[in-house]
Amino acid sequence: MFERLVERRAREVLADTPVVLIVGPRRAGKTTLVRKMGNADRSYITLDDQTALEAAQADPVGFIRGLDRAIIDEIQRAPDLLLAIKKSVDEDYRSGRFLLTGSANVLTLPRVTDSLAGRMETISMLPLARAEIAQRAPRFLEMMFDGQPLKPTDAVVGDDLAQLVLHGGFPEAISRESERRRQD
Repeated sequence: MFERLVERRAREVLADTPVVLIVGPRRAGKTTLVRKMGNADRSYITLDDQTALEAAQADPVGFIRGLDRAIIDEIQRAPDLLLAIKKSVDEDYRSGRFLLTGSANVLTLPRVTDSLAGRMETISMLPLARAEIAQRAPRFLEMMFDGQPLKPTDAVVGDDLAQLVLHGGFPEAISRESERRRQD
């Protein structure tokens, strides 16, 4: 499993914000990240589970009422939960109550921005960065601000750059052994 740079930011935001939404493309690692962040006092619910989805759609307020601190994965499948989360947060404005995941298109739903304004922070999660794949801290911006631009020997160019781009950053593809399997 890759250590994700966004995890530290998500934990930081959970410390002072009631609702955190992690958005990004499918297969970027959102579910893996939030499951790792879960613990005994934070229940995990996926709306990929048909029973959970039907319960959330049938009675959004009742579904949320039973949750104190929760991870809800794939929130875009039951957008009416967002109003129920707003009601719950308005009644109990503690930080870290809800950690949500959704595909990037969840932000286009008017109910998201309207209902949770001032209650939610959104974190974008992209596929793996080169630093995450190499399991090292990113230093590019730090070096630039310190006046230490990359040396020509540090730069990746030509065929090596093309290979890095083609390799991509999606965890599942990277874990595959051969180039042909990664392309598939």
